[in-house]
Amino acid sequence: MSLEEDSRWLEWVTKQFESIAGDDKEIDLDEFKTALKVKESFFAERFFALFDSDGSSSISLDELLEALDLLIHGSETDKLRFLFQVYDVDGKYLRVKRERCINAIVLTCHVGSGSIDPDELRTVLKSCLRESAISLPEEKLDDLTLALFESADKDNSGTITFEELKAELENFPEVMENLTISAANWLKPPDLEQKKCKTPRYLTRAYWHNNSRKLLFLCLYALLNVLLFIIAMLKNAHGGPWFMVAKGCGQCLNLNCFVLQVLMLRRCLTWLRATWVLRVLPLDQNILLHQIVGYAILIFSIVHTGSHVINFARMSQTDGMYQLWEYLFTIRPGIGWINGTASITGVVLQVLICLMVVCSSTFVRRSGHFEVFYWSHLSYIWVWALLIVHCANFWKWFVVPGVVFLIEKLVGIAVSRMGGLYIVEVNLLPSKVTHLVIKRPPFFHFKPGDYVYINIPVIAKYEWHPFTISSAPEQQNMLWLHIRSMGQWTTRLYEYFRQPESQTISNKRLSTSLRNRPKLSESHRYCNIKCYVDGPFGTPTRQIFASEHAVLIGAGIGITPFASILQSIIYRMRKQNYPNCNYSWCETIKDNEMKLRKVDFIWINRDQKSFEWFVSLLTKLEMDQADEEPEGRFLEMHMYMTSALSKNDMKAIGLQMALDLLAKKEKRDSITGLRTRTQPGRPDWAKVFQKVSEEKKGKVHVFYCGSPALAKVIKAQCEQFGFNFYKEHF
Repeated sequence: MSLEEDSRWLEWVTKQFESIAGDDKEIDLDEFKTALKVKESFFAERFFALFDSDGSSSISLDELLEALDLLIHGSETDKLRFLFQVYDVDGKYLRVKRERCINAIVLTCHVGSGSIDPDELRTVLKSCLRESAISLPEEKLDDLTLALFESADKDNSGTITFEELKAELENFPEVMENLTISAANWLKPPDLEQKKCKTPRYLTRAYWHNNSRKLLFLCLYALLNVLLFIIAMLKNAHGGPWFMVAKGCGQCLNLNCFVLQVLMLRRCLTWLRATWVLRVLPLDQNILLHQIVGYAILIFSIVHTGSHVINFARMSQTDGMYQLWEYLFTIRPGIGWINGTASITGVVLQVLICLMVVCSSTFVRRSGHFEVFYWSHLSYIWVWALLIVHCANFWKWFVVPGVVFLIEKLVGIAVSRMGGLYIVEVNLLPSKVTHLVIKRPPFFHFKPGDYVYINIPVIAKYEWHPFTISSAPEQQNMLWLHIRSMGQWTTRLYEYFRQPESQTISNKRLSTSLRNRPKLSESHRYCNIKCYVDGPFGTPTRQIFASEHAVLIGAGIGITPFASILQSIIYRMRKQNYPNCNYSWCETIKDNEMKLRKVDFIWINRDQKSFEWFVSLLTKLEMDQADEEPEGRFLEMHMYMTSALSKNDMKAIGLQMALDLLAKKEKRDSITGLRTRTQPGRPDWAKVFQKVSEEKKGKVHVFYCGSPALAKVIKAQCEQFGFNFYKEHF
């Protein structure tokens, strides 16, 4: 570091220390734990003792600076020796004293026992597991300890010396490169690099290329609004400026309400996705466009209403025939083509539109109150009716999409009532995920990644909720839905099936075959519950089989559309031949829709339990291509667990080394049981996409389902690499 950077670092650490230490100017153990955000007290106590060089049970600013100087500015040997002392549990603590010389840093210390035995290593690994929120049986912990100890104990002396630990760490270059600890990272000053004048993201060539259809649509949409606004203003110039503005906004409202209807014709859009129209119009972004048009309607309606109010106020003062309140809340002025109700219907419409927009906000929909959004949105029926009464010309804009919408609804009701669908099996999974198995009618056809609306009368008689189908179309008899409890309806669903079986089905008449089925665990049961399904409806993932190199990214329960896709890939890629013949994943497939040459599947979970949702499916995928070499595999899987400490954290180094060694030995990951090694922490998207780009398997299409915040990060990276990005959104 330069002198300027060193000075800035010193100033930053001093400021952080003062904010934690308080009036006594010393950091005790409890304050140290809080500052480090360490879950397991073992590491906090070890680090604290190593920082506390004078043994006073508190850390002064000078002691903190000495230790952090070593961990941030020290050599690899300095850092490794610190790590060794953390692991040397029964030895005396390392007392760090650093003296700056002209060309080097002199390190003097009092070494403890000088070696690590198996019990010490087991204690450290057990603490590492707790710190990373990983739960493994004691036998597996013993296996991890043995794997790491046998690998590091080169001379078979029964202990690990510092030199042996250093030699072992050199086999993990990524660890050596990023060796640090949470405290050092936490107290490193923020980067104050001078902000370079970068081109805004929205002006880059990559952004325009990846969003060309959406941008073209928005440009045409904006141009049409401007033209209609100007034409309406010119036609009504006799009424004054505020009357002209009101009429211009009214004409734009006609257009926007028409577009809003078209964007929600789900069945028509699903059908259009299979045609050339998809290459011209942004059908995959209909929800985003629906939201944009919805906000435009709110703005136009406010300006429209406000302009009329100002105009009415002017008229009440000039002609004196009616008061302002009469213009707004009565039919006496006779404004409007049906009994002069334009003003009253306009006020009601303004209230309804504001209510719908507020209840459609992300805060409402994702705060466990989806039902508020659902019921408030049903007021669109009253909005359409009032608009027809309010505006003399609106019916001309409404009639075509309105008739199509009505037909769609009637078809949906007919489809949902046909076939007599029943939930025949339920499995309650970790993190409150309900896996429903529905008896699939023979006429129900869908594509991988499609979604349906489901109604379960025993949960809520009139509520319909959308969920992605997680089974493959090739599974003829069953339909799977994986539903995570995130709102009122989904929580009621989970709690309903969590009740004792006798309470759940006491009033249901079961068939003889159902009664004779074997009794399963409390989390897995058979049932016979009536439900209704409307759909299927298409999503952007329908394009996956037309891609050459597909990257599927699922965050948490966002794996559901990809579960369907991955299962469908199994069926499509498998060569059906004689029973004793093998098949190849990389053969030429006679499938006009199938252009895939490579699939990378990335699943990001917060905790270990979440991997249990689809571990059986992923195990089957691995078994189906077990004989393929990693570099030749058609499908590559990448698992990430965000609660686990990453490899560049000193608290997790030993555990990650042990997990790697045991995975190589057993050819199975200790966390998930898969062959694919679970990576700790979050993906480095720049490195992930760089690797994908270097494979050169064809045009890359990235499909994502998960949190909107992560979607923005991934989309930005895709634009840098020129990848097409598709987000699952309905």
